[in-house]
Amino acid sequence: MREECLLCKAPLEYREKDELMECAVCHGKKLSKTSCVNGHYVCNECHTAGIDTIIGLCMAETSKNPLEIIEKMMELPFCHMHGPEHHVMVGAALLTAYDNAGGNIDRESALTEMMNRGKSVPGGACGFWGACGAGISSGMFISIISKSTPLSRESFGLSHHMTAKALNEIGNIGGPRCCKRDSYLSILAAIEFVSENFGVKMESSEIICAYSVHNNQCIGKQCPFA
Repeated sequence: MREECLLCKAPLEYREKDELMECAVCHGKKLSKTSCVNGHYVCNECHTAGIDTIIGLCMAETSKNPLEIIEKMMELPFCHMHGPEHHVMVGAALLTAYDNAGGNIDRESALTEMMNRGKSVPGGACGFWGACGAGISSGMFISIISKSTPLSRESFGLSHHMTAKALNEIGNIGGPRCCKRDSYLSILAAIEFVSENFGVKMESSEIICAYSVHNNQCIGKQCPFA
């Protein structure tokens, strides 16, 4: 059995409607559609426990390649095969690489803002919202570097175009979800988008996925990173 439930490794199941469920870790109660077949539910906060460590990693990072940066995050103990941690990691890797490539941001405050925004996107958004959290994270990244608000004009449009570009790439591959694949697709889309719209050249590299052995739903050769 590959990784599914964080507690017992059993497969996950998804319901059509929210139910009030008790987190098996913190015992808090929240509405959710997701648990494993043995009834374990883990809330977003517990699923992403330890993600704050990426702030230190990103502050010390010198790479201009967000793919390299997110790979380092994926190797940390808090990161699982799938989960809402990726909704923060994509934007954080992009912010770090953007700063190192000459983008003009306050890195620490930008990363803190990315953490707060990304953690608000729940696990399962890809299937239930029609918008993968990794793709949304790339739009958050653009929103942060362009200082967009709901009342902005140009930056408002840029943020939406970025999210749409990432989600289009994710949608072209189709499901089932893979947080690693969707994170890579979102970052690649953002590297191109930033070069075209901000004139900042982040670096890229070939991606050969090392996580398929942990993914029960891996699509194999249909994945561009297989």
